Amino acid sequence: MIRPSVLLFALLMSAPALYRYLTDEVDISQVLIRFLIAVPIAAVLLAGLRFVTAGYGRTEEPGTPTMPTPGSPDSSGSAGIHDTP
Repeated sequence: MIRPSVLLFALLMSAPALYRYLTDEVDISQVLIRFLIAVPIAAVLLAGLRFVTAGYGRTEEPGTPTMPTPGSPDSSGSAGIHDTP
């Protein structure tokens, strides 16, 4: 099913041809061909935009909090250095 936004964007892309039809510069068949070409192009462009913006605004669920236990190796990279004399 074609989304209404795709059809509206395709109409917007083919608007110059529609204007030329209104001023009797092109034939209606050329306007329809340009609109039919604009529909798949608009669908691909809007699908790409939806793909890029799909992750924005989502909040991830908080993870399980973990507490470090004494005596476990730390992840700071100073595993061999101790403060005791």
